[in-house]
Amino acid sequence: MKMSLKRLALLSTAVMAMTGTAMAQQTVVWWDFLAGGDGVRMKALIDRFNEEHAGEITIEGTTLEWGTPFYTKLQTSSAIGEGPDIATYHLSRMPLAVDSGTLAEITDEDLASVGLSDASFTAAAAEAAKVDGTRYGVPFDQHGLILYYNKEILGEAGMLDENGLPTGLDGLENFEAALAQFTADGRYGLSTPTGDRYRTIYSLFGQQGGTMFDEAAGGFFPTDEDVQKLTTATETVKRWVDNGWTPRQIESPAALALFTSGQAAFFIMGNWEVPTFTDLAAKGELFDWGAVELPVLFDQKAAWSDSHAFVIPANAGKENDPEKRAAVMQVIAWMDQNSLDWAGAGHIPAYNEVRESAEFAALKPQSDYAGFADTAVFDPRTVLAGPAAPLGDAWNNYINPATTGEIEPADAALEMRDDLNGQL
Repeated sequence: MKMSLKRLALLSTAVMAMTGTAMAQQTVVWWDFLAGGDGVRMKALIDRFNEEHAGEITIEGTTLEWGTPFYTKLQTSSAIGEGPDIATYHLSRMPLAVDSGTLAEITDEDLASVGLSDASFTAAAAEAAKVDGTRYGVPFDQHGLILYYNKEILGEAGMLDENGLPTGLDGLENFEAALAQFTADGRYGLSTPTGDRYRTIYSLFGQQGGTMFDEAAGGFFPTDEDVQKLTTATETVKRWVDNGWTPRQIESPAALALFTSGQAAFFIMGNWEVPTFTDLAAKGELFDWGAVELPVLFDQKAAWSDSHAFVIPANAGKENDPEKRAAVMQVIAWMDQNSLDWAGAGHIPAYNEVRESAEFAALKPQSDYAGFADTAVFDPRTVLAGPAAPLGDAWNNYINPATTGEIEPADAALEMRDDLNGQL
């Protein structure tokens, strides 16, 4: 990675030499929505960048409230030419941002100016950074759904290999047998918060090869087969609830505590909880634990995923400034090439050179579940997708309640389809 930075510095120098001028000191205005551990790590990266580029480029960072407030402020600010020079963004919301005119295109030439291309990143993230073939973002990570496990419980059951990784979990019958086996004496086989079960269901839908959205074929869940696959995925998670293998109603903090207290053998959640477990273990307050990709319960690997990415707001009325654009691209490239630090938050670097490095391979458990980056199931390419968007409302209104018996899974699938198609 040091060599990467050296190449970047040489390339930047060469670009300036070709223009015949030295780049003036640049201040890059930065907005992000990163709080908690993510925010701490990003601030540290920004501080490092500013220190290394003193007298050349300074990032002036601001953190805004996650979700709708961030996206609304970025859209309105960009529309009047007062947005930042660079911002973080979820790739799942890219279609909506493009439809609203919020983002500027990031060309092949922009990437090439700092030694990057689509081939520099995971194929899934590189594709998700585009809308109708045009790139509007540069991937920074992939984050997604993984399986946490209690090594002590699985070890006693003889279900760990020589590397401490779970065995015998692939296949629905095997996984459910494990859930049943570990549900005893007041302990559950699985902890998973009620409000996040849709991510598991979407993953299982993807494992069946389901299509959530195809505009040309009719919109959401375009065939009866797709509706049935959603029904099957929902029925699967409902069965786990009905059999008592996981609590019927449980909020995220309680679900986390259920696992960390040793009362559940497995925990399905996003990789962003890795720092929580790492910190508890460092203080001697947690059992021996691990995390791996979701087991393949149906036909193929798949896990819900999204990406944090960097975008350049369109900023209506502002003149194009080549030096500012060059500085922004240097910031983006540096962040990706130093994303090993970001991986400490549990995220998988989208930048191939970091993800494939020996340093990342030594990072546990991140490298044990990094394979999901290649089989990620992103939200469909529609303006209704992404965090704090109508697709999330539909999951919460129909599918999550179907896991607790408030609505039949088959009815939930049809109502979700009809609701979303009615909003197109």
